[in-house]
Amino acid sequence: MSMRGPSEGLAIPYKTYLAEDEVPRQWYNVRADMSQDHAPILNPGTLKPMTVAELEPVFCTELAKQELNTTDRYLDIPQEVRDFYKMYRPSPLIRAYYLERALETPARIYYKYEGNNTSGSHKLNSAIAQAYYAKEQGLTGLTTETGAGQWGTAMSMACCYFDLALKVYMVKVSYDQKPYRKTVMQTYGAEVIASPSDTTQVGRKMRAEFPDSNGSLGTAISEAVEAAVTSEGTRYVLGSVLNQVLLHQSVIGLEAKAAMDKLGVYPDILIGCAGGGSNLGGLMSAFMEDRLAKRRAPRFIAVEPASCPSLTRGRFAYDFCDTGQVTPLAKMYTLGNGFMPSPNHAGGLRYHGMSPIISQLYHDGHIDEARAVEQGSVFEAAELFARCEGTLPAPESAHAIRVAIDEALACKASGEEKTILFGLTGNGYFDLLAYQQYNEGSMSDFIPTDADLARGFATIPAFEGLQ
Repeated sequence: MSMRGPSEGLAIPYKTYLAEDEVPRQWYNVRADMSQDHAPILNPGTLKPMTVAELEPVFCTELAKQELNTTDRYLDIPQEVRDFYKMYRPSPLIRAYYLERALETPARIYYKYEGNNTSGSHKLNSAIAQAYYAKEQGLTGLTTETGAGQWGTAMSMACCYFDLALKVYMVKVSYDQKPYRKTVMQTYGAEVIASPSDTTQVGRKMRAEFPDSNGSLGTAISEAVEAAVTSEGTRYVLGSVLNQVLLHQSVIGLEAKAAMDKLGVYPDILIGCAGGGSNLGGLMSAFMEDRLAKRRAPRFIAVEPASCPSLTRGRFAYDFCDTGQVTPLAKMYTLGNGFMPSPNHAGGLRYHGMSPIISQLYHDGHIDEARAVEQGSVFEAAELFARCEGTLPAPESAHAIRVAIDEALACKASGEEKTILFGLTGNGYFDLLAYQQYNEGSMSDFIPTDADLARGFATIPAFEGLQ
């Protein structure tokens, strides 16, 4: 494959930026346009839909309201949040000319790059909003979990900005693999704890039952929720899955659509990596609005790791959002709250379930395809992208890159000149151990067997009439 770049004088630029005053003023709430809303989240004690009052001990009041909002299509972004956004937004829409040339494809490949901030990812879009509402409510601290570390890093930055204390429960395998993520969080004043830990009842229980556990997002969520509800002036925040998070991340899709409008182009295919759903939900937001309004829309592809295949091999059922079974029940594609992902997976896409919004849209056919990809092929795509485009992609983003390359090669075979848009959620400069393992040949693929999945499915609660 040739690495030679595009010729001089091309009419379409490499990077397309919106003006600073074009940073969105409102978030888009896709639930208001869904013909079939996702099933309500339930109180596990009563099996009744959760109310704002029931969510308030865990979430900030305004965030609890956003979580349950099904009617407002657009919600105003607070000015203080918009002012912070302007530190790094609008983010660029980039034409991947060098990758196109290397693939010798007639496809036009664009990506929305969200790694141009210290957190290195899109997670800051929601972190700053959640910290803002906590400060407005007069809270003094927050707790959260993080998998690969992007969310914990973003939340530490946001809490530092608003002078809030932060306690981060980091999945143990990532805590060990990515010490520099921990260092950045600590630089911004966060306390970082490897999960499962001995600081919570849930953590101690998991350590007693599974002394060699590498941890999971489900366990870290349990610990962070427990720490929040037992600490005065503290609430819990989450970086994916929740409706409020997909709401905040809609700035990605709104900006991407506005930038493509400037160029006079529209995607035929939209591709996003999918772990809990924050990136995919954010990127596709404005384009999903077109789909739900029965206008022209892309073909939506969700890409997940073969080692944690909630959409492609999971069950659409009510399940706990955490391993300790202290959170509400959500109807989603799930591998079971007790599913333990392989520790050899290098990215942060290790959550057992998928956003209820993403799950419902996929179940109803509005997301056209879910595709599971193996780790080796993901890093093969990541290295090709890095050599062509000059940015080392986060492993999560590389899942989307893998499928973007596959779709571009399909265009090469067919001769079709399709426009492809994918989300580059962040950079991979804290993931060098994974790149080292790939280059040394020590990285392995893991695909759970049916027996592995059965153990996870066995932890899905069997409430009569709910599934």
